[in-house]
Amino acid sequence: MKAVRRVAVWKRSWLPASETFVRNQEDALTEWEHVSLGLVREPSPLARDADVLLLESAPFRRLRLRIAGLTGRSRSLRRYLRETRPDVLHAHFIPEAVVASHACRRAGIPLIVTVHGHDVTAAPLTRGLRGFRYRLRARRMLRTAERVVAVSEFTARRAIALGAPAERVVVQPIGIPVPEDRPASRPAPEWDVVFVGRLVEVKGVTDLLTAVSALAAQGRPLRVAVVGEGPLREELEQSAASSAAQVEFLGRLSPSDVRSVLRRARVFCAPSRTAPSGAAEGFGMVYLEAAAEGLPIVAYAHGGVPEAVADRQTGLLAPEGDSAELAVHIRTLLDDEALARKFGNAGRARVERQFDVRSQTRGLERIYEAAARSREHQRMDRRKAGSR
Repeated sequence: MKAVRRVAVWKRSWLPASETFVRNQEDALTEWEHVSLGLVREPSPLARDADVLLLESAPFRRLRLRIAGLTGRSRSLRRYLRETRPDVLHAHFIPEAVVASHACRRAGIPLIVTVHGHDVTAAPLTRGLRGFRYRLRARRMLRTAERVVAVSEFTARRAIALGAPAERVVVQPIGIPVPEDRPASRPAPEWDVVFVGRLVEVKGVTDLLTAVSALAAQGRPLRVAVVGEGPLREELEQSAASSAAQVEFLGRLSPSDVRSVLRRARVFCAPSRTAPSGAAEGFGMVYLEAAAEGLPIVAYAHGGVPEAVADRQTGLLAPEGDSAELAVHIRTLLDDEALARKFGNAGRARVERQFDVRSQTRGLERIYEAAARSREHQRMDRRKAGSR
């Protein structure tokens, strides 16, 4: 009987509410057993009793969590890996992998890191000693990781520029759980345009408000729903209040409520753009979620977005920063219901065909297997060399 392989999925804190994709991916594993491994519990609806939290009952756990981030090392993780010996450790984001890297080397466990976006775009541009330390640690970790998994071609290029050996970089999108019920009969639309995401600069909500305000000034007032929370909410609400467009801020919603909002909208618009910090959209899972609900999409041709949205097939992409063209695209899809329906149907079919988390995770399991076998071969070669 074939032995069951085990992977430790590592995050220092399990698990921020914004990282549903991590849960979706590990829940889709079929050939590999997994343990959700971290140091402390994050107050989040994604937390589970089965999560293994190495510092949960330890004194000064938050201080020790901070020390792990500052030093790039965790004695508790090293001890756990030596005692349990998973076949692979999979870390999401570069800072998490940096902390795991030392422990994996000491325990002889292959490390796989997934890079997502901010960790290969904005973080490496940090100035001063902090930025130098980030780049140095990232480069060392990327050169020793067994595999570097990029969620898009865009993030793969950024990881290689940061120091990852090109031959170890694998592009493997995470995908999403595709709803089984196809949105064939949609309820009456409540909103013309919907946005879902964090209210931060990289998500471009200011550009969305500029576009819908321009349409309203042209005599086309729109009903707009903004789903999400973030530090820019108050500023965005003030901006929306001076617009003729009807903009409703719905705050953070549960996944089922987000689906309900998407199903009651006509167009999805998320104009992610490069933030002043250098942060860029690595891929954009939300575009897949909107497409899975049959919505046509309007966005900028920015970062990894063109890999999530097929321009003139599942949506319309404007040049980054061109809010006037963004407005034209929104109006086009609202005025041409046949085109909007065509893009929506094509988007749903593309998600089913290319971005189902179950099929994508099978690809990830092959990456795990290759990493585990590579490490086993290295051990065998060392034993043979030592016996000569």
